[in-house]
Amino acid sequence: MEVAIVFMFLFAVIFGVFYLFYSTRNKERLALIEKGVDAKIFMQGERQRKTTLTGRVIVLNLSLLLMGIGLGVFLALILTTYTLLKEEAIYPALIFFMGGLGLFIGSHLTKNLEKE
Repeated sequence: MEVAIVFMFLFAVIFGVFYLFYSTRNKERLALIEKGVDAKIFMQGERQRKTTLTGRVIVLNLSLLLMGIGLGVFLALILTTYTLLKEEAIYPALIFFMGGLGLFIGSHLTKNLEKE
């Protein structure tokens, strides 16, 4: 029951963020058009390139984060199986460490993407 509430809350938060983003963007564009600004500023090629770069960066960092978490769980399983380390301590430690390592690698790869 609690899991369903958490997922409903998570969905509501994600929906709220996207709704606020798009409604605010729409209001800003309408205000600019009412003031007589040319509508071509919304269709700039550089902005489109920047948007695709942002999408690639998000996918890269998210994929490295998830791979790091998976690797952390795998390493924690191996360590708890073959050593006497406590399971309650090693799982969160390795999950957070490997997830952070994945994000760290992602930030360095992002710098290389931005240079291109």
